Amino acid sequence: MAAALVTPVGGVIVLALALARRRYVVVTVAGASMLPTLAAGDRVLVRRSALARVRTDDLVVSRPPVGGRWDAMTLPAWLIKRAVAVPGDRVPVQVVAAVPDGTGARVPPGRVVLLGDNPGESLDSRFCGYFRESQIVGVVVRRLAPAD
Repeated sequence: MAAALVTPVGGVIVLALALARRRYVVVTVAGASMLPTLAAGDRVLVRRSALARVRTDDLVVSRPPVGGRWDAMTLPAWLIKRAVAVPGDRVPVQVVAAVPDGTGARVPPGRVVLLGDNPGESLDSRFCGYFRESQIVGVVVRRLAPAD
């Protein structure tokens, strides 16, 4: 009788873990683009979410740019950057040269401007323009473990 009670509870726990895994992912930081906020080896918990859930100043995990010169480069599977402008915000001066609409423009729907906290070490919107909604993986919700 006790074994019959364990199976449904165990099934619920497995289901809950499977659902959480679809909604959250743990990412390990590589590189120095987010220093001093995040260092190589830091682990962060990322909530998978669409661009509509991204707010200015959020730390965002995205897929790297593709096509053209980017295909010739070895890039990580995911990038971690700070959202500095979301749809409707003014395009920051740092990225004006990299976006087609330039000075005084607003970030169009389905796009976001992402910058690294350490600009000298960051592949970000200054070089590749807007990041598309389809590139967004999610938003960092918690730092799990600092680098040693």
